[in-house]
Amino acid sequence: MNTNETINKLLAKDVSWLEPDGNHDDIAICSRIRLARNIEGISFPIVADADQRSEICDMIKTTVINSECLDKPEMFFKMNELSALHRKLLLERRLISNELSGAPQGSALIVADGENSSIMINEEDHLRLQVLYPGLDLEQAWLKISHIDDCLSERLAFAYDSRLGYLTSCPSNIGTGIRASVMLHLPGLILSEQINAAMHGIRTLGLTVRGIYGEGSENHGGLFQISNQSTLGESELMIIERLTSVIRQLITHEKNARVMMLEHNKHIILNHVGRAYGRLRHAFVLGIEEALNSLSALRMGVDLKMFTALNIRTINDLFIKINPAHLLLIAGKPLNDLEQNIKRADVVRETLRRLESEAKN
Repeated sequence: MNTNETINKLLAKDVSWLEPDGNHDDIAICSRIRLARNIEGISFPIVADADQRSEICDMIKTTVINSECLDKPEMFFKMNELSALHRKLLLERRLISNELSGAPQGSALIVADGENSSIMINEEDHLRLQVLYPGLDLEQAWLKISHIDDCLSERLAFAYDSRLGYLTSCPSNIGTGIRASVMLHLPGLILSEQINAAMHGIRTLGLTVRGIYGEGSENHGGLFQISNQSTLGESELMIIERLTSVIRQLITHEKNARVMMLEHNKHIILNHVGRAYGRLRHAFVLGIEEALNSLSALRMGVDLKMFTALNIRTINDLFIKINPAHLLLIAGKPLNDLEQNIKRADVVRETLRRLESEAKN
């Protein structure tokens, strides 16, 4: 199967981690855990030459494919063989990091069925294991990634120090090598002007706040990634339990903000959601930021049971499909900025029209 066929196969699949779990009114969209690992006695990717990186990549790929460590590892991508558009697509689907997107020869990605687990090869470290679960479910994500980690450690000798823990390229990852994060949808805190205070409190607890695509990305659409900052001095379970506790508090604050606004400023929320729906349903030109913010309002409206025809899963899918690489691949041809904005409006408008039609039948 060539790269284009593999990309088309990826696009045709539903992303399993976008399925709402229903446990927290879908305020928590998904949970992700990454583990950084390196192979003992081999130079880190940042100092290895092209031949060494290629050898490492081949070794890891062979190990993963020939084992049962990763459920149905159906797709394999070499970064230097992908176009910029295809790398952007993987980034939009949260399968790779910015670092891997720009990595040189010898960097690759293995993706399991459903996109809920994957392995980045030769990013900052030899391996970055990743597991994604719907909603707030760091515990299950940990069980899954821990199994993958244990399975691979039986076949690969990971660099480990009895005092420091797992050795990584970046000192901030030494120890457990874990990065746990939860993507939250917090429009209530934004509308009630409590978001800055909430994020300040999160940072004082030693946690990190990022945008939808991780480090360096902006916060659009009311979407925030909350993750641990420290990987040394605590066990993986301690890190997960502390992060989960903070996330539950944030979810409670978001719920309270929505309730207070419905009680005291109901027409503000109704106007916010109604205008967003009108914009998305009838716009013929739609920029990315405007689309994300309008989808955020619409998603809150669905959460608050303001619609019967719309559902969270479809709104979640639109958050992915309106991004540039997805639009270009859906269109099947190059698009300039205006053409992208027109295509984005078409995709959203037709999706909402279809849902309304299905609800009537």
